[in-house]
Amino acid sequence: MQIAIKTVNGKEIAEVTSDMVIINTLEDGLDILANCAYQGAEKIIIHQHNLSPEFFDLKTRLAGDILQKFSTYRVQLAIVGDFSGYTSKSLRDFIFESNKGSLIKFVGSVEEATQ
Repeated sequence: MQIAIKTVNGKEIAEVTSDMVIINTLEDGLDILANCAYQGAEKIIIHQHNLSPEFFDLKTRLAGDILQKFSTYRVQLAIVGDFSGYTSKSLRDFIFESNKGSLIKFVGSVEEATQ
């Protein structure tokens, strides 16, 4: 796993990259949150393929638990990926509602995430 910090509009943004799944549990999400915050990041970008498939199955509560921690600590999170392949209405609604807020965004590109 690599964390690249860049400054955009005076804000420190951490982009977390890896070739494998790095968030399988709530604790994994908290570790990344803490690591990025320690490095000064106010916003974090994570890629869809770095999240466990269970994250996108809302019945597991993994997404809700992790995203609640980001909200509690007021750290903005952008998840970058192609979410069109998910057919669950509840997941699509969850993504739609998240995107209406200011802390959690599901976006299609890193460029969109940095805006």
